[in-house]
Amino acid sequence: MATAFTPFEESRAVGEFKEDLNRILICSDCREDPPNLIEEYSSGDMVCGSCGLVLDRIIDTRSEWRTFSGDDNGNDDPSRVGDAPNLMIDGDQLQTAIAFDGKGARNLAHLQNKVNQDKGTKALMNAYRDIQALTDSINAGSQVGNTAKHIFKMVEDKKALKGKSQEAIVAGCIFIACRQTNVPRTFREIYGLTKVSKKEIGRVFKQLEAFLQKMGGEDAVAKATGYGQQYTGTAATTADELCTRFCSQLGFPSPVYVENISRRLAARASEVSDLAGRSPLSIAAACIYMASYLAGHGRSYKQVSKAVDVSDGTVKTAYRFLYAAKDVVLTKEVFPEDSFAEVLANADKVPSS
Repeated sequence: MATAFTPFEESRAVGEFKEDLNRILICSDCREDPPNLIEEYSSGDMVCGSCGLVLDRIIDTRSEWRTFSGDDNGNDDPSRVGDAPNLMIDGDQLQTAIAFDGKGARNLAHLQNKVNQDKGTKALMNAYRDIQALTDSINAGSQVGNTAKHIFKMVEDKKALKGKSQEAIVAGCIFIACRQTNVPRTFREIYGLTKVSKKEIGRVFKQLEAFLQKMGGEDAVAKATGYGQQYTGTAATTADELCTRFCSQLGFPSPVYVENISRRLAARASEVSDLAGRSPLSIAAACIYMASYLAGHGRSYKQVSKAVDVSDGTVKTAYRFLYAAKDVVLTKEVFPEDSFAEVLANADKVPSS
């Protein structure tokens, strides 16, 4: 039979300590075997369930779950930690936040925020919020948003582009971030996000590129661009890069196949002199229109123009020049694989207008 002991009995280990599994804890009053013990984690006590005698102190090894959600929305959001620190904001970010509860809490919170947050931090937070909202509106992804935030922080830290509106700087940062992360977005799309003129955004964009090239070699530039230690300017968005986005919006049975055809047409269309200088959007729209018929799933001008967000007349004009160069773009040199035999077979079925 196992030997019983109480917390008040003292024993000294001889030699190396080894856990003795034959020794069990029982109540010194009840002497029940097996013991009826209850672990009260709230108070940290080991209690006899029969008589209520406190036998020992225990340590609560459970996870410390706390709720950091707002008190006003009633959501239950348990977490073991608070919010993660924002690495793009200077400081340890361990300030106290005062809720708007109770008499005079609003005034107290206003004073506390005035002490803890300077104007620079507020400007950064406002810019980060605008960048996140704008990148989400064009489905650019988190990588573009984080890159744009890094670039904006570099500009803010160096006090560059003084006198320029924050909205124009934000638009320029997003445009550069899209190019550096290979997320094709046209200047027209970025311009449509803001109320700033095209001329102003163009000036800010050129100044931002010059600033980043001047700052080349610093770690911050590598973090912002993700392309090594030296910032390098990128070319304008091409038509074949835009075909990937727009083909998925037209509901083709095999959008990847149509996308592949349109990308090959767009790459070859750069050799067509009549299409030189035209917008990549109009060239991409014309190539997608032709590719839809080459794949056997023709789409109308209206459907293509709606997906690309250009007018019907723009698509028709660009397609007229593309069709005139049909003998140049529809060749075995452009489609050498056997998987594209259907493309060359359908070349005569492509509408002339």
